[in-house]
Amino acid sequence: MRVGGLSSREPAQAPAPAEQPSADMTSATNSGDSQAARPHAPLWATLVATFFGAGLLRPAPGSWASAATVLLWWLGSRGIAPSMQPAAAIGLAALAVAAGIPAATRVARATGLEDPQFVVIDEVAGQLITLIFVPVSWKSLLLGFILFRAFDIWKPPPVNRLERFPEGTGIVVDDLGAGLYALAVMHLLLHYGLLPR
Repeated sequence: MRVGGLSSREPAQAPAPAEQPSADMTSATNSGDSQAARPHAPLWATLVATFFGAGLLRPAPGSWASAATVLLWWLGSRGIAPSMQPAAAIGLAALAVAAGIPAATRVARATGLEDPQFVVIDEVAGQLITLIFVPVSWKSLLLGFILFRAFDIWKPPPVNRLERFPEGTGIVVDDLGAGLYALAVMHLLLHYGLLPR
């Protein structure tokens, strides 16, 4: 969301031509006014939107966030009974969506960017969706990571249209669509025995 409309103040007395600010100084001042006009994102929104800093990693912050999600799911699932793992994945994905949309909205407003690259909570949610009802093994986790990243980058229809939703909703829901595509492929492979359970 872009915040426009900079306020300009007229000086009480016009300066002499020699005292007028240079174009560079005027540009810097206007840039500073523009930054001041935007709301600052609260700390909680920045932490959630960047998945506690994973979105600041380079290159490909979305891939770093997906990899971190897979690793954390692999570690966390060890303490969850297999029968409860699907419910846990669904719950975590829902939590990422519920917290991610308002967080992404706040950060997008603060930066003036429609979809900041460092906002990666959408990748977290989409990656978790990919792993619902999928056995926790290194093969399934690796394949889930690859499939989700492929669909997230490709964005086949109608996923590519979901970005048109406003602010944080558009940032997050297109990755949910990519996660559903990846989930469907994972379960097809499981159904036909091409991926071990």
